[in-house]
Amino acid sequence: MIIRRTVALLATIALTACSQEEPATCLNETPGFLVTNIQLIDGSGAPAVAASVRIRDGLISEIGSLEACPGEAVVDGAGQVLAPGFIDTHSHASSDIFEHPDALPVVSQGITTIIAGQDGGSYYPLADFYSDLDASPATINVASYVGHGTLRSNVMGEDFRRTATAEEVEAMKQMLSSELESGALGFASGLEYEPGIHSDTSEVLALAQVAADAGTRYISHVRSEDRWFEDAIDEIILIGRETGMPVQVSHMKLAMKRLWGSAGDLVAKLDAARAEGINITADIYPYEYWQSTIMVLLPDRDPTNRDAIAEALDQIAPPDGLWMTRFEPNPEYVGKTLTEIAAIREVDVITAFSEIALEALAWKEEHGEGAESIIGTSMKETDIGELLVWPYANICTDGGIVSLHPRSAGSFPRVLGRYVREQKLMSLEEAVRKMTSLAAENMGFANRGLIREGMIADLVLFNPDTVIDHATPLEPTLISTGITSVWVGGELVYRDGVTTEARPGKVIRQN
Repeated sequence: MIIRRTVALLATIALTACSQEEPATCLNETPGFLVTNIQLIDGSGAPAVAASVRIRDGLISEIGSLEACPGEAVVDGAGQVLAPGFIDTHSHASSDIFEHPDALPVVSQGITTIIAGQDGGSYYPLADFYSDLDASPATINVASYVGHGTLRSNVMGEDFRRTATAEEVEAMKQMLSSELESGALGFASGLEYEPGIHSDTSEVLALAQVAADAGTRYISHVRSEDRWFEDAIDEIILIGRETGMPVQVSHMKLAMKRLWGSAGDLVAKLDAARAEGINITADIYPYEYWQSTIMVLLPDRDPTNRDAIAEALDQIAPPDGLWMTRFEPNPEYVGKTLTEIAAIREVDVITAFSEIALEALAWKEEHGEGAESIIGTSMKETDIGELLVWPYANICTDGGIVSLHPRSAGSFPRVLGRYVREQKLMSLEEAVRKMTSLAAENMGFANRGLIREGMIADLVLFNPDTVIDHATPLEPTLISTGITSVWVGGELVYRDGVTTEARPGKVIRQN
């Protein structure tokens, strides 16, 4: 009996020794790879550590001081940072995704997931958009909200310049419920745009409650980012309070001279709401200028109102800081400022603004689609910096794939290069947290945003000493540098300025 026990003990010791020499992961025949020689920033905000990461079956399978398995592919990180793939919580890249599935301006920033359906506009029906993506995937993952404007347009048609009736609100609620069943993340509004601008708070609240009851969330381009900004923030706080759902302010900004320098007041108001128990968050992009339509500067949508135009040019976007990015009636205006256009037309800037807006409206009426877009300079960098560091603000682009605003190609590297490395407004680990786990939390994702065993292997390898944006208003398509490699679901989609042929992007549906 003693002999048998001794033999069994020796066998156990031998098996233990074998398992120590060859980790269990090496016994897995599934192809994978090991990323070594890296500084691991896991997305949690914790300090960087030296480590290796093993990827198998599109998942992170092991983290630590690891040796390569026999025959395993090894990626030498050359001492660079490996982080979770960045998540863009406010994107318009979905509008170009089928024409440009490589999404080069997106992945070259380290972005692996985008959230569409923003500013009140979404694909309808969403199930068809998702099916098309399933059939023709891109390099990146895509999720979407349901747009308030989309619901309004479908229910009210051209008769939208008014508050909705009880019957119309009920019809929108039914549509919203159906769209949420398709896997949307929640309900999105664009209350500074048509048709959402004509809604009242009770309408938005009724629809938001449907999303809350479905266990989803609300995101909003709030009703005003300038003249009535305080009221607009009060409205989204009210929606969070009444519904109990998470609410997010889209591309948070102080876009009017009288608001400059009041970032601390805004943060205090948001912190007070959170202290009350309201789960309010925000996203932000790191530029002093925005892109929209010229009519958004006129709350009454009257391009003949010279007083309103004068106020907009004085307080919101000066003529020298407002330029055309699209103008169908005369494409030669693209790239020119309002000051330059006024000189060409030999009129003052207020008259030029009015004439351009009227011509764009006439073109839209004739052709049935929008005729213009502008970039306007409205923010101060000091305010942007103060809002960027708010612990509950994650990073976004508000950009597309084909766009004349540099945010589409530069937002995330701009934060890493200019606000972290150069200005030292926050640590590198905190910036990565804002791009990954915080963004995932704010969108309700459970399996992305962190480098943890079992998480999806959306990853970015970058050089923290060189990462920087290059896109400018004059050259908005220049891609950033310093992002070395990007993996989506464990598949390499980008390396050293070039996308691969892989298209592993998935549709992320709300569970």
